[in-house]
Amino acid sequence: MTREAGEIIIKHKFYKPNLDGEIAMLLLVADAEKVYTIRKVGGKEDSRRFIESLGFVCDGDVTVVSKSESGLIVNVKDSRVAISHEMAGKITVEPKRDALGVN
Repeated sequence: MTREAGEIIIKHKFYKPNLDGEIAMLLLVADAEKVYTIRKVGGKEDSRRFIESLGFVCDGDVTVVSKSESGLIVNVKDSRVAISHEMAGKITVEPKRDALGVN
């Protein structure tokens, strides 16, 4: 793997800022108590369908409530959901624009 200009490394993966300079990241490395917008749900088709059935859909909002050794607790679609680190590693998010003070 080679790194392109402008990319950064988080947990051995390369991330490139979007046009607004925001960094898309895995939900796994997102900070607690911040609002993020879901940009992509990855994984195999059956995993992706299951994750989406929990409310993790593109352009939806998600907030990490807490992190532990066993996983994350997140708010998604007005529900609190516990997910594993493996599942959180399949969800790509970026900071919510409204939370950044941008319209």
